[in-house]
Amino acid sequence: MHILFLNPQGNFDPNDSHLTEHPDFGGQLIYVKELAIAMADAGHKVDIVTRRIEDPNWPEFASEIDDYPDYEDNPRIVRVRCGGSAFLDKERLWDHLDEFVHNMIAFYAGTMPDFATGHYADGGYCAALTQHLAGIGFTFTGHSLGAQKLDKLGTNRGNLERMEARFRFSRRIAAERLSMRRAFRIVTSTSQERYEQYAHPLYAGAVEVGDDDRFSVIPPGVNTRVFNAEANRQDAATRAMLDDRLAGLSGPFVVVSSRLDEKKNTLGVVRAFAENTRLREQAGLAICIRGIDDPFDEVDRLPENERGVLKAILQCITEANLRGRVRFLDIRSQTQLAATYRYFARTGSVFALTAFYEPFGLAPIEAAACGLACVATRNGGPSEIFADGSGILVDPFDSADIARGLLQALAAHAELSARARRRVSETYTWRNTAEGYLAVIEEGVKRAPHLGQPVPALDASERIVRHLGTG
Repeated sequence: MHILFLNPQGNFDPNDSHLTEHPDFGGQLIYVKELAIAMADAGHKVDIVTRRIEDPNWPEFASEIDDYPDYEDNPRIVRVRCGGSAFLDKERLWDHLDEFVHNMIAFYAGTMPDFATGHYADGGYCAALTQHLAGIGFTFTGHSLGAQKLDKLGTNRGNLERMEARFRFSRRIAAERLSMRRAFRIVTSTSQERYEQYAHPLYAGAVEVGDDDRFSVIPPGVNTRVFNAEANRQDAATRAMLDDRLAGLSGPFVVVSSRLDEKKNTLGVVRAFAENTRLREQAGLAICIRGIDDPFDEVDRLPENERGVLKAILQCITEANLRGRVRFLDIRSQTQLAATYRYFARTGSVFALTAFYEPFGLAPIEAAACGLACVATRNGGPSEIFADGSGILVDPFDSADIARGLLQALAAHAELSARARRRVSETYTWRNTAEGYLAVIEEGVKRAPHLGQPVPALDASERIVRHLGTG
């Protein structure tokens, strides 16, 4: 089969440039890339279709066709023009998605692929429009949905105009509703994602979460080519760097590796250290932040939203006199991150992800694959990942409970590490993920797609206002 991955906001390139350095460059790109490679390895032709950018500040995204090293044109990265040449944040793409789809269809010149997968709201909208114009079916993978973000950001009638201008909630939620209605199947990473995220009142009437014919739960996987417990050439250089950066502290450590986003709640881990003497006595704290060597001196270099998150972390460290127990690590690549995890695993260290809500939780299973014990938020996907007891779940809103979980994991590191590695190898591989998708796609290709009515203009503003009026 020939399969499309529709990702207008995902700026893919062979070297994974800027990955995690921008809000639009995150876990979704890893998910799509690894799933596409696994499908290609299974013998299918795969295209990742994204936006072409001809901007001197973003030279990696200028060519029409690219591929990944060692994969011989499959999967391909296909870049389509829309909205001019300059880089645009994902919220600014909505006005240009129809152009994106029409130009993509022109690229294929009447020989459209067999099936599409739409990722995030904009990819889902593009898949629905492609279905209507070209007659191919699609799956929708929302990753995270706009309604939850709207609620978590504290949107209300008083600030709705400002939040709408920044996040384009009405278009995003309308696109998600359209994608849910038109998709052959909605793919979620966990059952919790299906029954909690898609049951939000703003999606009422678009999909029924109890309808088993509309959903497939397909967990993501770990890139075991990179994240594994076997040392390689990267480890020696990483070990030398870490020995230098961690001078004066001995293991074990609590390791945090998340982008500077308030919802990731790195501050919760710092507060757990600040408030728990026993935790400070038993472990150091290592915080990985890409591109920052000395946060206390370089914090003002960051974008405003990231600067605010880091300043709160630094203030807590300073007020609690924790600077001697905390080290910041500038980890620049996935291979270096995996080597870093292996280094800490040898000291009996623990990985922590205490996000307020985590739709799935790829980071902890990557860390687990390298030998770390894991402590993760109980809110979201990790509660399913570690339902077998292979990790410790905590309440991210309670720093005392975070400390309790960290101490428990430190005490049981060897047992938790072994169980978590086994859990990853048996369940969370991209080969398994690809097999799940391909079974759905093969079924979808056999059915003639339902074209339905023309794709409507995107607007859910009245629905949002009514929802806010009930809160």
